[in-house]
Amino acid sequence: MSKDRYEHINDNELLSRFHADHNNEWLGILLQRYTMLLLGVCMKYLKNEEEAKDSVQQVFLKAINELHKYKVEYFKSWIYMVAKNHCLMKLRDKGKYTAEINEQLMATPDEITDKNNYIEKDKALTNMAEALLQLNKEQQVCITLFYLEKKSYQEITEQTQFTLMQVKSHIQNGKRNLKLLMEKKTS
Repeated sequence: MSKDRYEHINDNELLSRFHADHNNEWLGILLQRYTMLLLGVCMKYLKNEEEAKDSVQQVFLKAINELHKYKVEYFKSWIYMVAKNHCLMKLRDKGKYTAEINEQLMATPDEITDKNNYIEKDKALTNMAEALLQLNKEQQVCITLFYLEKKSYQEITEQTQFTLMQVKSHIQNGKRNLKLLMEKKTS
C-alpha cells in the first residue's frame, strides 16, 4: 500500500478499518505517518540515534500489540505518550532516572510552573515534528539527516544521491520553511 494513496484517510478511519478487518497494513500506514514525530520524541529523551531508532521500533511493536486489544480515540496523542513513557522507562532502567524525569512524572502543585514550561517545550517539539512532516520530501530527508541524525553534508550526499549544492539548498530552504510553519502554528 502506498502512503500517498491513503493520505486522504484520517487516523480514525484507518483505525476503524484496522479494527474491522485486523489488517496490519492499515496500522502500518498510520504508524508511518508518525515515524518522524516518534523519532524526534525518542531523540529528545535518549539523546542517542541508535537507541532512538530502536525505541521507535519497540513503540511500533507495542502499538501493534495494544491496538488489537482496545480502541484508541486520539491516536496521535496516544502514540506520543507511549513513546515518551517508553523512553522514560528506558532511562530509569539504565539508572538515569533522574530527579528531573521523576519531576516530569510526579509533579506536585508547587511545581506547576515547571510543569507548564515542560508542557510548552513538549508542545513546541510536537509542532516542530508536525511541521517537519509538511516539508517536501527532499527537505524533510535532508533536515532529518542533518539535524536529527547529525550527518555531514558529504554523508547526506552519499546517502541521498543529491549533489552537495542540492543538500545545502534543501537544508537552508527546509530550515526556513520549518520556521515559517512553526510561526504559523503558534500565531
